[in-house]
Amino acid sequence: MEKKEMNDLRGANISLILDSYNAVFSDFDPRSSLERGISDDFLSECKKAVFSKGNVTELRLLLPSHLRNPNEEIKIKKRLKDHFKKHFREKQKNLKMIKGQGWIWFVLGVAVMIADTFIYEYKLFYDFNKFLFNLLFVMLQPCGWFFFWEGLGKVFIESKKEIPDYEFYKIMSEANIYFLNY
Repeated sequence: MEKKEMNDLRGANISLILDSYNAVFSDFDPRSSLERGISDDFLSECKKAVFSKGNVTELRLLLPSHLRNPNEEIKIKKRLKDHFKKHFREKQKNLKMIKGQGWIWFVLGVAVMIADTFIYEYKLFYDFNKFLFNLLFVMLQPCGWFFFWEGLGKVFIESKKEIPDYEFYKIMSEANIYFLNY
């Protein structure tokens, strides 16, 4: 391959050189190309490339011309697209769930703190039983703060841990996949 062609392949999106089609799949999975698990090494290389390049619209898989099989490539493209879309939807759902739980915890914390303030300010149950009032007041304060901070932690911190995988699968689910000779 000429230098210009190699630079075009390197500069435009992700280009990975494969020894065979099996490099895409897990060595431990004997199923067909339409069902086989994707190799962790392959996914790791894709992630490295995506995070180093940024916005990626193409995944180019390079194979020696004598090993290429158009029918197998169609199956592999479908399998990869299905894998990336499935995991993107899972990550998207998980991210929404974490943020949703976080907001619920936050609102619950605010509600508990409001109830605590209401009990303290209006001294509910004060005439009924001073001990019960004090116990409820002491228990509600840390409970409210716990829900408040845990909720915000889920929304702003825990959800951030999921974003790199979410972004990777989003990019890869939208990327075009090509097989090329090298």
